[in-house]
Formats: sequence, C-alpha cells, structure tokens
Amino acid sequence: MTRSVDLNSDLGESFGAWTMGDDAALLRVVSSANVACGFHAGDPSTILATCREAASNGVAVGAHVSYRDLAGFGRRAMDVPSGELRDELLYQLSALAGLARIAGTRVRYVKPHGALYNRIVADDAQARAVVDAVLAFDPSLALLGLSGSAVEQAATEAGVRFVREAFVDRGYRPDGSLVSRSEPGAVLSDDAQIASRALRMVTDGVVTAVDGTDIAVQVDSLCVHGDTPGAVAMARAVRDALAAAGIGVEPFA
Repeated sequence: MTRSVDLNSDLGESFGAWTMGDDAALLRVVSSANVACGFHAGDPSTILATCREAASNGVAVGAHVSYRDLAGFGRRAMDVPSGELRDELLYQLSALAGLARIAGTRVRYVKPHGALYNRIVADDAQARAVVDAVLAFDPSLALLGLSGSAVEQAATEAGVRFVREAFVDRGYRPDGSLVSRSEPGAVLSDDAQIASRALRMVTDGVVTAVDGTDIAVQVDSLCVHGDTPGAVAMARAVRDALAAAGIGVEPFA
C-alpha cells in the first residue's frame, strides 16, 4: 500500500486588493504549492510572498501556468496557437523562477491551470505545446496533470516526468474527466466525504463518479483547490485521514 502521497493546492491567486483563499494556513498543511504566475491570477507581491511562505514551510513550489485570462481567472476556453502558447508558458515559468529564487526556493514542477488543464486532457497539439515549454525551460521539471490524458502521453514520449493528480474536491465523470464547473456536482464541500474519498483514491485507486459508478484513478498527488470555500478545513481533514491510515504527506518533487 502507498505509504506517502503529495498534497497540493493552487495558491498565490490574490490580485491587488482582491484576496483569494488563505495561503498562509494552507501552506502549513499541504506539501506542494501550485503558485499562480500572473496570467490567470497573482500579482508580483503576492507571488513573491507565497514563494517565501512556501520556502519557510518546506513546501515545494510549482508553476501554475495558464492561458492569458485575468478577467476569466483562466477558466475560459481559448484558442491559442501552439507556438504562442509555448512562449507564454515560458514567460510565466521565467517570472516565477526569478521570484522563487529571490524567496530562497526554486520551481520544481509545472501544473497547468483551469481551461488549459482541461484542454490538454484531449488536445494533442496543446498538450505538446505544454511539454515543449517544459523541455525548453528545464527538462528536469515534473509535469502534474490528469492520469490517462493527452498531456501524459506527450510527456511520456518526450521523457518528461509525469505526476498523476486526483482532485479531492471535484466531481468526476464516468470517463475519468472532471465535471464542468457549470454543472451540478462539480465542486464538493463536505469535509468528511472529501477525506474519505481522498483516502479511497490513495488506498484503493478508485473514486465514485457522478453517476454512482466507481472508476479507476492513479494518484501520485491529491489536490485541494485553494479557492474552494473551506479549503483549509478540507485539506486538514484529508491530511488527518491519511495520517490515521498510516499514509504520510510529502512532496513528489
């Protein structure tokens, strides 16, 4: 049985006077922080402060890259040419890497955000653009994404380490994809249910889809969204459930 697993969260997403989530509290619970890079959320001061807080808590920093969509929080579908997408991802990686270095840490992995994350589950061209950006920037970086996706295949073919992610607070379709946030059952909120679900993902490799069927999941890292209401309590409940089962929480990178 798995003796440890990563627990990640999307952080650094506040912007100016607008505050998103409780990053400081989550950074005392999670093992990896997907830090916004300024294209869907996060201003320079927020990003730097998040990297510093992550470093002080021994939390691994990852680049939470996205489409250039501040107004839509990176959750709107966008058609971006592959070459342009690669270059925009390189821009974001470069910015975060510089701020992380100043904070006394470094970028260890990449996790696409929102609409881009969902697009590269099935879109081979966009998936390859993401992998090309990782290869160009630092081929030693891991790439965090959905198991069985186009981006997993592209990463594997290119020799980029792929880390399989599961979402404790999101609904799954029977095909293993995530339920759209515009549909019922997309976001879960019951801490006990979420903790039990997370434990089952790790120990049994299954999750119950929205139609009631059990589907297989492969999990190297569990995600709690930082912008989900009650995210801190959820993350603590998940970590407590894992600990009770003798499963540790530690970064994959």
